[in-house]
Amino acid sequence: MSNQKPSIPKGTRDFSPTEMNRRNYIFNTIRGVFESFGYQPIETPAMENLTTLLGKYGEEGDKLLFRILNSGDFMAGVPTAELSENNPARLAGKISEKGLRYDLTVPFARYVVQHRNEITFPFKRYQLQPVWRADRPQKGRYREFYQCDADVIGSDSLLNEAELLLMADQIFESLGIRIIIKLNNRKILSGIAEIIGHADKITDITVAIDKLDKIGPERVNEELAERGLDAAAIAKLQPIINLQGSNAEKLKQISKVLAASTEGMKGISETTEILKMADTMEIKSQVELDLTLARGLNYYTGAIIEVKAADVAMGSICGGGRYDNLTGIFGLPGISGVGISFGADRIYDVMNDLELFPAETASSTRVLFVNFGGEEEAFCLKLAADMRKKGVNTEVFPENTKIKKQFSYADSKQIPFVVIIGESERLKGECLLKNMLTGDQVSVTPEKLFDLIKG
Repeated sequence: MSNQKPSIPKGTRDFSPTEMNRRNYIFNTIRGVFESFGYQPIETPAMENLTTLLGKYGEEGDKLLFRILNSGDFMAGVPTAELSENNPARLAGKISEKGLRYDLTVPFARYVVQHRNEITFPFKRYQLQPVWRADRPQKGRYREFYQCDADVIGSDSLLNEAELLLMADQIFESLGIRIIIKLNNRKILSGIAEIIGHADKITDITVAIDKLDKIGPERVNEELAERGLDAAAIAKLQPIINLQGSNAEKLKQISKVLAASTEGMKGISETTEILKMADTMEIKSQVELDLTLARGLNYYTGAIIEVKAADVAMGSICGGGRYDNLTGIFGLPGISGVGISFGADRIYDVMNDLELFPAETASSTRVLFVNFGGEEEAFCLKLAADMRKKGVNTEVFPENTKIKKQFSYADSKQIPFVVIIGESERLKGECLLKNMLTGDQVSVTPEKLFDLIKG
């Protein structure tokens, strides 16, 4: 037998019970808000046909797909001559027909097309599932991680965008995370590129101005020049790079700059309407118009959304936007959609850093009954059953052993309450309830036990 210690693949993780309780707290919070807005859950398989996945994420994305070898003798259909050709891509196509999903968006598009006759539009769905990417593992980047997506497709209404902002506001308020919601629009970015005479360089422009906070305006202008923009075009960009003020003031200034761009003015109109609805909905978080925001520029066609934690230096913890042709890649064009994705792993890290997890998330068990055996054990079993019926997660220690061991068990699982019923307590019809967090003990009747634990 090998003495090699067991291990897991790089870029994957085990989660302890405490970590899972806390992750489930995040998932349940997100799920609850999604459902309160009428989003319905779906799930798609962990693996998809490679014909579904390939070509949807660009050349670099295709390289990050985990491929699954065909069952059985996967080399059986490969001619001997091809084995010596040293053509990995061609060989991979012969020995692998399936792969692990790279994200939840492409499988969702496939789902919509495949089930279009069963779906009522607008279709509001959410998914909380893992995805896999054959990336190089590093801090904050994993090969297996969860995405929490909500999308509504088959509707052009900007009410959907405003509701996504409200959903983010409510989710992060429930989790105790102060956030800044950043908003932009692809049409505004297109209008900017058009007005300065470089419509073909929209990606170069946005990549450069996206670095404004990190490198400052002077270095941004130098990078714009390096990317082929002439001095006149860079001069026209200065009012945008130096844009300051409230959202209303920014919109007023950018409207003057983009007055001659039909596309740009449409983006301003859409953004104005979304901000107006967000104000009507009384979103509590700061919503900021940020013209440097360009997330997935080639993907989004309208609103672009990004959420950052206000109290922790970290990348975005949530993002999304409007896309006009999600299902077109599968032959069903013209269906617009808008969606948002919450990064569960980054949200966990933020809550951990800020110590925001409620104490009860440390353990799923709320109360442990100490076991003294005999009639006391029978008494505890009945009480524990009653507690579970009332919705309290309850354990009875399985053995009559030293009380110190039973208390150590409660400590190790961070169980907040322990109930002690010895012979004297049973004869009096009482329970000794100990709060493991404060050390306080109190004698109560079995009828009062539930109220104290829930309270």
